[in-house]
Amino acid sequence: MAAEAEAPVVAALRRLGLLEAGETPRFTRLTGGVSSDIWRVDLARGPVCVKRALARLRVAADWRAPIERNAYEAEWMRRAAAVVPDAVPELLGQDEAAGVLVMAYLAPERHRLWKSELRDGRAEPKVARTVGARLARIHAATANDPDIARAFPTDRIFHDIRLEPYLVATARRHPDRAEALHALVARTASTKRCLVHGDVSPKNILIGPKGPVFLDAECAWHGDPAFDLAFCLNHLLLKCLWTPRAARDFLRCFDALGEGHLAGAAWESRAALEARTATLLPGLLLGRVDGKSPVEYLTEEREKERVRKVARALLADPPARFAEVRDAWTAELAS
Repeated sequence: MAAEAEAPVVAALRRLGLLEAGETPRFTRLTGGVSSDIWRVDLARGPVCVKRALARLRVAADWRAPIERNAYEAEWMRRAAAVVPDAVPELLGQDEAAGVLVMAYLAPERHRLWKSELRDGRAEPKVARTVGARLARIHAATANDPDIARAFPTDRIFHDIRLEPYLVATARRHPDRAEALHALVARTASTKRCLVHGDVSPKNILIGPKGPVFLDAECAWHGDPAFDLAFCLNHLLLKCLWTPRAARDFLRCFDALGEGHLAGAAWESRAALEARTATLLPGLLLGRVDGKSPVEYLTEEREKERVRKVARALLADPPARFAEVRDAWTAELAS
């Protein structure tokens, strides 16, 4: 089975000119991907990281997505690297026929996974602020650019792998909040500002010697930067239940990331961006317990109920500021 999965990758590496004549690459499967096969591939030139998009994602729910998203991920990397070169791995090639993307391999000894750092209670506001600031630089540099809209006609992909599984599916579980959730879907889908990563999560951010590095831009889209910001802020709230002893630091990171991003929001008013992000946050909170991709570390029903309680209340009475979300969550943590 492994050889069968690797054969198209070998062919793609050959087409991309990364494989020497007669060379036999060595594959090591990497963990963590639900939407792609990911390997470290050792070549004569050195190790590379290879991704191949899956048509059906590895989650319990039936969740499918078009594999052409791989090409848009490669294009996001090119665009982001032009703005903040150190914020993405070097792109070595993309083979559209096989849905294969090849990038520089970043050694884990020098590039720590932010999710692992947070799990272990190492939550540094300085890191969070830099994540927000770098993300804002990419948003700002691509704002109001008609070329971005042409290069990323990915509304359908974004709906299939972001809006439907996180918000639409959650509305089916909470019919009394369905109107609010569908309103978030409609507003997000119609807000066109800049180039959006779509999966800014601690599991997709490495903390390297030159700062945060963003991975896995399969959801790249011309749309609303509030989605990127809310998606990451949401994780910092949820981590309070995963590693309770670091809850205060997670909330400090929540504040720092939000401020780091808003400070660079040159494309629109801070108030407008903050309001859209704050109202989206409770929808995403609820989506991470009752959508198609629940976070794996909230296993106790009591923990899920705490998320539901806060998220449902905020959907009924939408916040306009990050502080309102943080304060509601802090009150629940103290209860």
